[in-house]
Amino acid sequence: MSTLYDNLGGAAAVDLAVDKFYEKVLADERVQHFFAHTNMQQQKQHQKAFMTYAFGGAKHWDGRPMRDAHKELVAEMGLTDSHFDAIAENLIATLVELEVPQPLIDEVVQIVGSTSHRNDVLNR
Repeated sequence: MSTLYDNLGGAAAVDLAVDKFYEKVLADERVQHFFAHTNMQQQKQHQKAFMTYAFGGAKHWDGRPMRDAHKELVAEMGLTDSHFDAIAENLIATLVELEVPQPLIDEVVQIVGSTSHRNDVLNR
């Protein structure tokens, strides 16, 4: 049985999507300030590893839990639902630009845009 990771195109597709996604995020005035002091090379590698895991391409996640990873952004920088939505919009736009079929985009959104994921990121 193939995974979403496989159906998206594996490592090469995730790498390309993450790179294009961060181009959009860094150009987005709604959210770019959250990355002003971020090592973007490290951030991209981290995001690639997370998406690989979230989409079924890896069995283990070695990164921090979402709550821990975003706690400071919520407390000190005011990360809110509107920022979460902006990030999701940029991800969807990236997948559309890469001509990912809509059913696969829907699967991605279901995983990364779930209420539980949103609540973890926003520390609720």
